[in-house]
Order: sequence, then structure tokens, then C-alpha cells
Amino acid sequence: MTPRLSVVVPLYNVGEYVEPCLDSIARQTWSDFEAILVDDGSPDDSAVIAKEFCSRDSRFRLVQQDNAGPGPARDTGIRAASGEYLAFVDGDDLVSRHGFESLIRTLDRTGSDFAGGNARRFNNSFGVRPSWLHRQPFARTRNATHVCEVPDLVLDRMLWNKVYRRSFWDEFGYRFPPIRYEDYPVALKAHLDAVTVDTITAPVYYWRERESGESITQQKFQLGNLRDRVVSAGMVMDLVEDGLPWIRRRVHAHLAQIDVLTLMSAFGSVPVEEEQHLVELAQLLLGRLDPSVLAATHRYDRIQHAALRAGDVELLRRLALFRNDGGLRGGARAVPRPRSRQLDYNYPGLRAAVVPQELYRVSDKDLTLATSVREVAWVDGALSVKGTAEIRHLETERSSSLQISLVIEDAPHPLQVRRYDALDLHGDTTRVGFEVVLDRELLALCTGAPAHFAVQMTSGRRRRRGTLGGQGPGSPGWPPGAWIDDASWIQPGPGKNGWFAVRRLTDPCRVTSVEPAPDALVLHGRSSFDEPSLFVTRPIVGGEEEIPLEVDGRDFTARLPIADLLAQANPDDPFGQRTTRSFRLRGPEGQQRVLLWTAGESAVSRTEGDRVVTVTRSTGGYVNLHESPIRTTATSVVAMGNMVVVRGSHWRDVGFGWRRYLADSDDHLDVACRRTLSGDDWEAAVEVDALIPAAAERVSDDPLASLADWILFATAPGGSSHAVQCEPFLYSRLPLTISRDAHVLAVRPHAGTLHVEVR
Repeated sequence: MTPRLSVVVPLYNVGEYVEPCLDSIARQTWSDFEAILVDDGSPDDSAVIAKEFCSRDSRFRLVQQDNAGPGPARDTGIRAASGEYLAFVDGDDLVSRHGFESLIRTLDRTGSDFAGGNARRFNNSFGVRPSWLHRQPFARTRNATHVCEVPDLVLDRMLWNKVYRRSFWDEFGYRFPPIRYEDYPVALKAHLDAVTVDTITAPVYYWRERESGESITQQKFQLGNLRDRVVSAGMVMDLVEDGLPWIRRRVHAHLAQIDVLTLMSAFGSVPVEEEQHLVELAQLLLGRLDPSVLAATHRYDRIQHAALRAGDVELLRRLALFRNDGGLRGGARAVPRPRSRQLDYNYPGLRAAVVPQELYRVSDKDLTLATSVREVAWVDGALSVKGTAEIRHLETERSSSLQISLVIEDAPHPLQVRRYDALDLHGDTTRVGFEVVLDRELLALCTGAPAHFAVQMTSGRRRRRGTLGGQGPGSPGWPPGAWIDDASWIQPGPGKNGWFAVRRLTDPCRVTSVEPAPDALVLHGRSSFDEPSLFVTRPIVGGEEEIPLEVDGRDFTARLPIADLLAQANPDDPFGQRTTRSFRLRGPEGQQRVLLWTAGESAVSRTEGDRVVTVTRSTGGYVNLHESPIRTTATSVVAMGNMVVVRGSHWRDVGFGWRRYLADSDDHLDVACRRTLSGDDWEAAVEVDALIPAAAERVSDDPLASLADWILFATAPGGSSHAVQCEPFLYSRLPLTISRDAHVLAVRPHAGTLHVEVR
């Protein structure tokens, strides 16, 4: 019987990753598929692994060809495919368990030509994060829409987060060009050709990122790679040249933001003998872009464009190195213009004749207020908020003043501000740090509506106002809540527009304790209304299930059977193999409330075989249920003398070490920890000095760059290793700052893993 879905998977040098990729396809909730694996003459063992996988699952078959590139490999797979629908997967990525089903179901409902979904980036070191490239196109679920209605869809330049109707594909006869960056011309033409398309916000695809990140990669900046990028961009511009003006403009703006920027950055790494070729390539692309679009780009982009038009390779190199090394982070410090009160950005090329000097000029509107939240904690029943405030591009004067008010229902309540020296946006220690403390009396005035913080800074003759935001990793992202009286819970956290806010929850529906039983996790809680019913939902895929309750007035008890949860195991996250569920209480009159966590400062787990079920809190302080493989998990970090000590649970036969990836590489350095075991608990200790690089000098233009970024890894006897997970309640107690001579070490969580940043 012909399968409804054909999945085409080109393989080239992905032997290290192809097994989990194919497994993520095999474990789809949509089982009616065929997978065409195309070995594109790969020199590694990709084909061997693929062939062995095909022998285990008849839905998979292997086609082999001489190396021709990813586009022709996809074309080969398409010719061998027979399904009603068509999808693409790269051999080192993963597909979410519900991805294909979600896309096909929406196509069956709407009759659209294709459907696309959101994507996630992932690796072992930093966990799973949203893909910024897909954030705008898939910000909303839309049925039967079109790029003419949603111009953000021109940013949708990948093939692999979609399912296409095969009849649509054949009608327009799509073929991939034999170049790299072959996706975008085909993806955009499909958007333009389609009658309607569907978009869903749920993540359907997991896009692998190298362990060291992708800020600068030599492969990306190879001349042949850059040439293909320019060819691809030219094909894309040809598609929209005679189209709707706003689509053309949006495509040109995207190419300026992504592709031109890549070419400009390449001047920081290409060999001298290739620089002139790069100038010609970049000028070719820049010359085709709409001048009005280029005029609207960031001023630093326009400086680079001017240097390119002048052919000044030396300045192009300096500008690229400054940008690649993070010199724009925080915004360059402003410097006074000679014999003038005017300020200039201290970018490379200042005072150079080839660049219009007005591009360096700092306007008064650029000098905005910048704030951050760095630490949130409860101290003696009061809420302490620490952060920074400064005027961008200016050094904060010692005589500056700072006023902060908590705004409750449009009424400001001035706070006493303690100021101190802290690291500013330019990497200097200046008077930008502050702490405000909110006592119980003030917190009792808060309501269910978020109360935000109004900030005013005066430095010299400049006064700026704004709203406190910029939550950093750790407690600002996972702020702890607390009771201020028998009925009022205060929950700090993100509010409108990313502002930091405080809410008062009166008699919330809540879990008051969780206890493990031999075959279940038992929740005890209290409802804010009578006759409650408890429902558990899976936020990513939807649907709900009612959990039986024992009710005594408004108090309730719920049993979560471990065996039932494991029997339903169908992980929503194909990388972490974890499924998250949330809880809601519903009343007889339609009342509905999420369930707040008030059950102490640690999660409660039950293990069964190689998996664990955990009841814990979310970033907003609500109750979550996780089902996942047993992971080595950190639950506390302390500084003890000259040691950094991490403690945790769920260890197996592993050793511990702090790992630092080398720049632009997956190579790494490891510093072993002293391991101590006690029952199911472990402790990993390392000397602080061992984490400070011997040549501890800042070599980056990034004023906030770390000298080293270490990640805690657990390594099994066979050599396999994984990043240690960070338990949610530990988030709310971090960051931990350790001073050592001239250096500062900060222990912070990042996307579920534990890092030490050394400055």
C-alpha cells in the first residue's frame, strides 16, 4: 500500500548523528510513511549506519549516488518517493514526535498546498532553544494564509520544517540548484506559487547546532561557500523582482540582514589572496539590493557598506574583526568629537575619509536607558531585586542619580535605592548596580495585574526614563515566589513587553505538598473554588486528561500513577526525550485556574527503570510534570573555600568535569572534578583556580566576553558524555558569584545546563 508521506533524508558525513535522526523519524506518531535515505557519496560510515537501520525498519530504504550536493540528493530522493505528501529531514537533525502528524492533519483540514511549523536549535552544551530565524514566520497558527497576507513568511527559507502536497510539488516542477544554500530559492518560490499555506506555532523540527555555537565558522566563510550564497541570493531576488513591492522590500531587507552581513563578517577570516574576490562578490550582492532598504539598516552595516563600495580591504577587515569579536554588544562607547560637543561612536574607521562621518555620529535618541535584572531573592520576608541601570553609550558618572518606583495600578510608589559598582554594558566596573527591597506592606498593595518598575536616571545633563526589564539567567528568569500572609502569594516575573513585574495572587489554586508513594506521586493542594476537577495537558501537542481527585471541601489529593505515565511515554522533545505536562483546576461554573507551586524548594521524583517522573515548578512558578530518561541533575551549587561544589541526584557510573569548548571548534578542554557519592546523591568539587585560564587576557572586542565559559559534563566509562542538567529550583538560587584575586566567576544556568563564566 502506498504510504501517505514520503520523507527524504540526504546523508553526507553525518555518521555521528544519523542514528538519532532516523530514530526520531521512526518514532513519529504519524506511522504511515516511507523514508528515502540518499547517501550522497559520503566518505564516512553514514551509509553503513543507514543500511543497518533499513534492515530493522522496512519503512526505510537506502539509495546511493556519487557526491552531487544536498540539492541533487534531495531530487534523487523525490524521484524515488511515492507518497501523497513530501517532507525533508537533514541527516544530523531531529523531528519532533508529533511533527509530521501535526502538519498533515492541518493540510487534511484546509487543503493548503503545504504546511510549516516552528523549529528549535539544540546541542548538548546549551540544551534546546528557540530558532530566532523561525520566530516571526511561525509566531501564530494560521490556516489557509499566503505570503501576500503575511510578509514575514519571506523569512521562511528552510525546507525541512514543512510537509508539501506532492501534487503541488510536481505541478511546479521544483528542482534544487546544485549549490549550497539551495533551500531558499525553492522555499520562497513555493510560497509565491501556493494558493494557500498553513503555519503552526508548535515546534516540529529540531535543528542541530555545533557544540561551540555558530558565531564564526571557517566553513561558512570559505570562498566557494560564499559564492554559492551570492548565487542563491540572486535567484531569490529574481523571484521577487516583478512581484508585490512589500514582498520585494522584505526579501531585500532579509538578504541585507543575513547574507550581506555574512559576507562582511568573512573579511575577518579569509586569506589575503582571496580578499579581492570577496570584495567583488560582496559588491555584486550589495549592488543588487534596494538602496532604500540599505539606507534603513543599522549604522554599522552602512559603515561596512561604505567601506565595501570604496574597496578599502584593510578597513573592511578591521570592521569585520570588531563585529565578529562582539564589539557591538552593548553598543560602542561614545567619544567626544574634536572641538565639538557632538559625540561619535568609537567604531573602526572613525575619521577615515572613505566613510561618511555622519554614520559615526551619536544622536540624542540613541542615548536611551538600559536596564537589567540580575538577581531576585527573598530576604527576611522582603523581596530584593538587584540589577543595573545606565544610559547607553555613556559612562555613568559618580554624581548620577537613580530613582525607581513600583507602579501599582498606575500609582507610583518610590523605593529606596541602594547603588553599587557593577559591570556595565561596556565591560567596565562603574556605578550602574542597584538594589531595591520591597517590604510586605508595599507588596500587600499589589493586585493580580502586574506591577512594574519605573526607572529614571540622571547623569550629567541627560535624564532618561524607562521600565525595568532585561531578566538575566538564573533567579531573574525563574524568580521565587513567597507568601506574605495566609492568603496572598507574591510572584515576580516577566510582565508586559518583557518588563519585570510583581503580581499578588489571592488564594490561588495551588499544590501544597508532593510525596512519593510506591507506585505514584501524590499531590496535595487547595482550590480557590468548590467542587474542583483536575486536568493535565501537554502544552506542545494539546489535549487533556482528567485526574481523579479526593476532595475535602476545597482541599484535594491527586495520585499520579507512575506506570500509567510511563505507558503513555511519547516524548515531545526528541533531543531530551522529555514530555512536559501542566495542570489546571476547573470548577462547576466554568472557573479555570492553573496550579501554583507552593510545595517547598525542591522537586519530587520517582524512577522506574531508566526513566524518571518529576513534579516541579515552571519558570512562572506553576506546577509541571516531566517524564524523561534519568539525567544526572544538579540541585545545588556552593562555594566552599577555594572550591566550587556542585551536588545533585540521579547519578550512574559517571565521572564529572568542567568542559570548555575552543573557539569555532567542537574540540574542548576538560578539568576533572573530585567525585563523592552518597546513596543516590553525588558531589563534584573543583578548585576555583583550575577554572581560570592560565593566559587570562581578554582577546575579544566584546566588552562582556568571558575569559572562559565552562559547562559541567558527566562522562561514562565508555567515553560518552552529556551536560549535567540544572534542576529548576536551582535556577531560582543562581547566579552564584565567586571573587578570586582579579577575577570573578559566575555560576549560571543556560537552557537547562550549568555554566561557570570567568571574567
